[in-house]
Amino acid sequence: MSDATATAILKDEADRLFARKRLVGFALPAAALAYLAYLFFAFDIPGLYERARMDNARALVADSYSYKTHVTRDNRSGDVTVAIEGERKGTYPQGTAPGWVSLGEDTVIDLGRGHVVTFAGKAVRYDVPGFGLIEAQPGTRGVATNLQGDLPGWINLSKNRLAITTEAGRLTVTRNRTEVFRYFTGWELFFFTLDSPYHGASPGRILFGERIDPARPNLTGAAQDFWTNAMWRHNDVAWALFETILMAFLGTMGAALIALPLAFLAAKNFAPVMTLRFGVRRILDFVRGVDGLIWTIVLSRAFGPGPLTGALAILVTDTGSFGKMFSEALENVDEKQIEGVQSTGAGPVQRYRFGVIPQVTPVLLSQVLYYLESNTRSATIIGAITGGGIGLLLTQAMITQKDWEEVSYYIVLIVLMVMLMDWLSGWLRRRLIQGGPGGQ
Repeated sequence: MSDATATAILKDEADRLFARKRLVGFALPAAALAYLAYLFFAFDIPGLYERARMDNARALVADSYSYKTHVTRDNRSGDVTVAIEGERKGTYPQGTAPGWVSLGEDTVIDLGRGHVVTFAGKAVRYDVPGFGLIEAQPGTRGVATNLQGDLPGWINLSKNRLAITTEAGRLTVTRNRTEVFRYFTGWELFFFTLDSPYHGASPGRILFGERIDPARPNLTGAAQDFWTNAMWRHNDVAWALFETILMAFLGTMGAALIALPLAFLAAKNFAPVMTLRFGVRRILDFVRGVDGLIWTIVLSRAFGPGPLTGALAILVTDTGSFGKMFSEALENVDEKQIEGVQSTGAGPVQRYRFGVIPQVTPVLLSQVLYYLESNTRSATIIGAITGGGIGLLLTQAMITQKDWEEVSYYIVLIVLMVMLMDWLSGWLRRRLIQGGPGGQ
C-alpha cells in the first residue's frame, strides 16, 4: 500500500469520526429539546397557567404572615360577633370590639383608606373609594344588590353570594351570614389570648410593673398563660417537636444497632458461607427497596397510629441502608491490623473489637449522624401519617385551609429543629471522630 493510499484511508476515517461526533453533538441537544417539548404538552403547562389562581395565592401568602379579624353578623338573629381568625378562642367579649369597629344599632366598620362597611338592619353597605356605595340585602331568595352591568374583577356576585375583595379587606354576604375580614401584619394572640390578664400588656410592665394578676407574680403568670395559650398551643407544639426528634433518634439508633451484626454476615471477608451472605443481602435489599412512607402505612395498619410506629418505619428502612453501608465498610478494612491483634493471642471477639471496630467506627458514626439529621426531616412527614409529632399539627393546620399563620409557625420551628440537628450532628462528628473541636 502506497503512502498516498494510506493517507487517504486515514483521512476518510478521520472524516467519519468527526462526522459521527458532530452528529452526536447535534443529536443529544435535539433529543433533550424534544423531551422538554413533550413534557410541556404532556403535563399541560399552558393549562396549568390558565388554571392558576393568583388571587388565592396572594391570599395564602398574606395569611402566612398576617392575621385577620372577622366581624360577623348572623342575618337571621342580627347578632354581631368580632373574633380574631373567626375562632371561638379569639372572640371578643359580648359588646366589646377593637377601636375600628363601632357597635350599636348600626355597626360601622372602618377598614381604613376610606373604606367603610355598615351593617344597617339586615342590609349592608360598603363605601368603596373611587367606585361608590355598594348595597346588599340578604333574604330568603338570595342576595339582592344595587350592582348592575359589567363588574370589576374584585367583585364576585351570584344569586346567593356577594364577595368583594379590596386592598382594605374583604366582605362576603350570603343569605345566612355577613362577614367582614380585615388583615393585620403579625401573629395576633401569639403570646396571650384575649382572656389572659397579660393581653396587651407591654414587656416593661410585665417585667418591672406592679402585679397584673394579684394571684400570681407577673413572670410566673405570663409564662403560664403563654405556655397554655389555647390558640397557638405552645405546650402541645413543644411536645410534638420532642416526639419528632424522638422518632428520628429511636429509629436511627435502633437501625444502627440491628444493622451492625447483619453487616458482618453480609461482608465477604467475615461471612465465607455464600448462601448465608446472599440471604442476608437480599433481606437488606428488600427492607431498603421499600420506601419509608410505604413502611409507615403498613406499620400503621399493623400497630396503629402513634410516634412509636413512625420510629419503627424509620428503623426498618434504615436497617437496610445501614446494613449495605456497614458491610461495604467492613469489606474495606485493613487485614494487617486484624493480623496484628491476632498475633497477640486474641480470640475472634477481641479481633473484631480491637482490629475491626476502630477502623470502621468513623465511617459508621458519620453515616449514623448524617441519617439522624436527615430522619429529623423525614419524621415530620412520617408523623403526619402515623399521627404523631409536629407533622400531625402541620397537616391539621393545612387541612383547615384557614390557619396558614400556624402553618408558617410550624414550618419555622421545623427549619430551626433541622438546623439544630445539623449543628449537633456536626459537633458530635468533630468530637467523636476527629477527637475534638479542632481535630487532632
